Amino acid sequence: MSDFQQLALELAQQQQSPAWLDALRRQGADSWSAASWPTRKTELWKYTPLTPLANDAPARWGLVDSADWQDSVEPIELDATRLVFVNGVFDATHSDPLPTGVVRFASADEQQQALIQQHLGKVVDSQRHLFAALSNAWAADGVLVHVGRGQKLTKPVYILNVSTPSAEPAVASQRVLVVLEDNSQAELIEHYVSSDASQNGFVNSLTEVVVGANAQVQHYRLNLEQEDLLHVGGVHVDLQRDARFHGFTLAQGSRLKRIDYQVNHRGEGAHLELDGVYLPRNRQLIDYHTNIEHCVPHCTSNEVFRGIVGDSAKAVFNGRIHIHPKAQKTLAELSNKNLLTSPNAEIDTKPELEIYADDVRCAHGATIAQLDETSLYYLQSRGVSEADARTMLSFGFINELLNEVPEQAIQDYLRPRLATLFGQGSEQVGQLAYE
Repeated sequence: MSDFQQLALELAQQQQSPAWLDALRRQGADSWSAASWPTRKTELWKYTPLTPLANDAPARWGLVDSADWQDSVEPIELDATRLVFVNGVFDATHSDPLPTGVVRFASADEQQQALIQQHLGKVVDSQRHLFAALSNAWAADGVLVHVGRGQKLTKPVYILNVSTPSAEPAVASQRVLVVLEDNSQAELIEHYVSSDASQNGFVNSLTEVVVGANAQVQHYRLNLEQEDLLHVGGVHVDLQRDARFHGFTLAQGSRLKRIDYQVNHRGEGAHLELDGVYLPRNRQLIDYHTNIEHCVPHCTSNEVFRGIVGDSAKAVFNGRIHIHPKAQKTLAELSNKNLLTSPNAEIDTKPELEIYADDVRCAHGATIAQLDETSLYYLQSRGVSEADARTMLSFGFINELLNEVPEQAIQDYLRPRLATLFGQGSEQVGQLAYE
């Protein structure tokens, strides 16, 4: 067992958690302590060293600090039910009253506790996903979103997770469970941010989604923390017959940022639509791993990921599609395109197809390119500065995915921030961003 694994177990012993979560916590602690610590020889962590986590060795839990984050963190302005967690602690002062079906684990009644116990830790495979085992060991609070049969949430659920600075590195555990019964609908936004002064800390986040027959969920995950904050997270989904999961994820890099998506097609006719954008710069690292399990016939999946890697940053993308022997008539597609804006930028991309059925249609591909010098010259010849030309071309690379984001408030929130990230865009850049 590594030093950090031992430290994480000691942190679990410091928590106060509901007794009805004890069995899951013990199971998680056992899996975590028995697991081998990943090295460069561990295939799932081959290009992503965990050295920053081991070196920082965060040894205490974060504390809620409602007064510190508001001046430097701007939430998304949208008509939604907002829940705020600061350093992993629920901030009731800045959260909205919760509608029926949305509840914190700590406030769940007996019926809700039974529902949480039925599904929590069951969608994710903690043997394959090391930090899911840690999330189980750290399970103390979280959010349950439960939509009954034939129901629809009247508003999106917006979970704002804020990290603020501390004298010593601190940890936060974020847990979300979404259960949609048959013929129901819901929209969920997970937004991870940190204050401008945040310099350290570790967030371990895990979302499990159970989508019943003919149910539909729209899910957003935005990781926009400062680069010194470490984050390992995952979204794990079970799709029943004719279920639909539409996901959009966007992340900046950090010293360590790893995000996993695991989607299991359990019922015929299920469909996945997943778009992703990653934007590391400076010396940041971002690692996306997606694993799509087509277990039954007549299911479809479509993944589109775009990465813009600048400066001396590094990105990792591993997209796996697994077609099981019974999954005939599957249609699965994966596209990963990357743009390197610096000679020192690096991308390691690995699309995978593992097919054990013969009547399927599958396609996957990955490309790596640099900014087109001809296009740069053309824009500059029209009076656009080199910096703005680079910004405009970068926007063009991801603009199609941004335009397809269904929630306009998220588009409006992201575009000016991305213009700033790409290089203080001018009026021309701003106009192009909205076209």
